[in-house]
Amino acid sequence: MNDVVIDVTDPDTLLAEVRRLKAEIAQLQERVELLDRLAYQDVLIDLPNRRGFMRHLEAAIDRVSRYDDSAAMLFVDIDGLKMINDTFGHQAGDEALMQVADMLAKGVRKSDCVARLGGDEFGILLERVNEVGASETADRLVSMIADCEFCFQGTCLPLSVAIGISVIEPNDQPEAVMARADLAMYRQKAAA
Repeated sequence: MNDVVIDVTDPDTLLAEVRRLKAEIAQLQERVELLDRLAYQDVLIDLPNRRGFMRHLEAAIDRVSRYDDSAAMLFVDIDGLKMINDTFGHQAGDEALMQVADMLAKGVRKSDCVARLGGDEFGILLERVNEVGASETADRLVSMIADCEFCFQGTCLPLSVAIGISVIEPNDQPEAVMARADLAMYRQKAAA
């Protein structure tokens, strides 16, 4: 901390100090905004992270509870990402993650929330959708990703995902919604 003595009798010195302090405050505000974005945004992919997703999930549960609205969560797991990382390196894995993230975001409505929960897992919140609509969306996303072409340094690699669905109930708990969707995703993997 700097203990600087300012000559308060000189108006030019006071104005210069006010300008300096305003610039310092602006820099601090930018830093706070950056830290807030980093706290809720994935560092690799331009999507919310788990913490950001939990904010959206809590808000969706509130809407379902308060307005008798409908919503569902999709828990998406990329199949074989470890093999891609181990065989072709983490750059290939990162590019696969980014391609899947892009397809997931393009495969749902703009009002839906797609987030990277961590590693090779994504969460999708579908607003105003019942179980049938959520299942149709999940099937469409699975097909879209399986049909895509992912190539890394001249080698084309297959991509696939398993998706579990959890319909959000009134007064649900975020952890319970995620646990049900995660369990449903593992059932999908086991059935494949």
